[in-house]
Amino acid sequence: MNPITPHPVDEGAVLADITGMLTRLLEDEYGLDDIEIDMATTFNRDLELESIDLVTLAGLLEERYGGRVNFAEFLAGMEFDEIIELTVGRLVDHVVTSLRAAGAS
Repeated sequence: MNPITPHPVDEGAVLADITGMLTRLLEDEYGLDDIEIDMATTFNRDLELESIDLVTLAGLLEERYGGRVNFAEFLAGMEFDEIIELTVGRLVDHVVTSLRAAGAS
């Protein structure tokens, strides 16, 4: 198992990480490579991700951050409408909060 390297816990670095993950996912699954992603981008309306894509994203988050970021638990705490309207920015905030909490423990 690869050791988990420390990650900068700032919004810009996390946004760059997540943008990279989403770009890779969209390119691998759909052949899309020119999607613009920012904090206001929605997973459903803008990126048109399916539920299986969110499972893939969960795996990429686990690969990058280990158990410090639990995407499934994050989604489980939401209502259906919240998941439909989920933005990249809300995920970035969750990741930053999770990493800071993990660093404090």
